[in-house]
Amino acid sequence: MDYLEIEGGHPLSGEVTISGAKNAALPIIAAALLSDKEVKLKNLPNVVDIRTLLKLLSMLGAKVDHNDTEATIDCSTITSTKAVYEIVAQM
Repeated sequence: MDYLEIEGGHPLSGEVTISGAKNAALPIIAAALLSDKEVKLKNLPNVVDIRTLLKLLSMLGAKVDHNDTEATIDCSTITSTKAVYEIVAQM
């Protein structure tokens, strides 16, 4: 694990951006399936599992627009209920 060692008697200053928790975000993204409205999520962690689930929803027909930390999901356009095994196996 990486660590930061601080020495000396000098005041510290700066900013650290803390991303959201993957294990909290995944079920929230899945819950977007229950809505017929557009769902906007912020502070998403930029990790493979999040990107994979968003890709899966898109493959099922949902409208998904996302960047590193935010996503907009509209599941009212879903046309399929069959998930591609190769995508699901990545999670």
